[in-house]
Amino acid sequence: MNQAIRRSWIVAISMFALVLGSLTYVQFFEASALQNNDWNTRQILQDYGKNRGAILVDGRPVAESVPSDDQFNYQRVYNEPEMYAHLTGFFSLVNGSTQLENVMNEELSGSSDDLFIDQMVRLFSGAQAQGASVELTIDPQLQQMAWDMIPEGQTGSIVVMEPDTGNVLAMASKPSYDPNLLAAHDTSVVVQNIEQLAQVPGLSIYFNPATQSLVAPGSVFKLVVAAAALESGEFDAESTIPNPPVLDLPGTDAGLPNFATGGCAARDTADLEFALEQSCNTPFGQIAWDLGEQAVLEQAQEFGFGENFNIPVDVAASQFPTQLSEAQLAQSAIGQFSVAVTPLQMAMVSAAIANDGVLMKPNLVKAVRAPDLSIITEPEPEVFRESLSADNANQITEWMVNVVENGTARNAAVPGVQVAGKTGTAEVPEQGDNAWFTGFAPADNPEVVVSIVMQDVDIATGAQLTSPNAKRLIEAVLNR
Repeated sequence: MNQAIRRSWIVAISMFALVLGSLTYVQFFEASALQNNDWNTRQILQDYGKNRGAILVDGRPVAESVPSDDQFNYQRVYNEPEMYAHLTGFFSLVNGSTQLENVMNEELSGSSDDLFIDQMVRLFSGAQAQGASVELTIDPQLQQMAWDMIPEGQTGSIVVMEPDTGNVLAMASKPSYDPNLLAAHDTSVVVQNIEQLAQVPGLSIYFNPATQSLVAPGSVFKLVVAAAALESGEFDAESTIPNPPVLDLPGTDAGLPNFATGGCAARDTADLEFALEQSCNTPFGQIAWDLGEQAVLEQAQEFGFGENFNIPVDVAASQFPTQLSEAQLAQSAIGQFSVAVTPLQMAMVSAAIANDGVLMKPNLVKAVRAPDLSIITEPEPEVFRESLSADNANQITEWMVNVVENGTARNAAVPGVQVAGKTGTAEVPEQGDNAWFTGFAPADNPEVVVSIVMQDVDIATGAQLTSPNAKRLIEAVLNR
């Protein structure tokens, strides 16, 4: 009898241990996987019913959660939606989340480890969970200016940033969309809205054009080649380069012509200052041949090409092609062939030159605050690369000032202030041109970097939408 009882106790204890172990495993080891399971409707309802933290610009919410009278309790609302859509992204019951709503989800939802104490207090008090707020580095006046500078129906991006901190002051792109169309709790309505947005030419609701679209840079890429030339030690301010009207491209029947409407024809040879001032193509093709593909590639990488990173939203890797023929290398040296950059990347090139050769990592987040407004995190400026020497950066700055004072970027000139700049025009097959400006001011103590690209434009239209707008943005920053 005792043996039977003993066996029964052993079985009971074993079963209890098995049940307890299973519960422990599910609770502590499988909790995350179960919560993130696509079939977990309870977790979906919980996530979309949270009082999600706000995304703030100068203290004002551009994304916030407001009480709703349905099963979700809270509705995500976007203010000035189209102007900020590519930064905030969306938080959608149907399509998940993108941009800041995605990469800052732990903070906004209140599930970040940094909010552990707040979570414990709310757990024992029974109070409603609340997410942290994310403050952006964006200046609302500059953001509005940049947004207004891109005409409706035009594809373009503008980036304004501080060269010494990497803080992004404005980042605007068109076409854009209204994230409120994706945040509705009626899934059938959201699906219908997504179908309508899919019909907008040039629009993707899933990425930020300023950080993720790859665009042919044209002659603004000559800044990278100029840096490679100086860093190699083979070229300096006194070097002269052949400047024929057309550079014959080996292995082809084609040639690389000089900029047709500039002053390149005035000289048979050119130094780097003149070649940048008039945006002459043939000297830069020759420089690339003299340096070789690897030297240009390595200098591009020093500016951030070839690397994916985050700010904290994702930034696509800008591209300089490899295994090039001589003809392709010459074309790549002027930002054609398969060279492709994000608008942010060209701002980074200018920022490194402006900051004595030191490239700071771009950043969109000023601070993350707990529900009681205490600061959880406050990002510090971070060095991304030492892109070139201070002496070479200062030399290129002088040449960029000359581009604005005497060359192709005259419309970016600001009275009483030295502006350093470079224009560019990229010919895109079966489309129009990409018109560019990138630069900074004041040249002797830079406070602001501006990069502008307008896609699929003619030369005249592009010229009116780039350098003059850069001037206005620079003036706005310097007059703050």
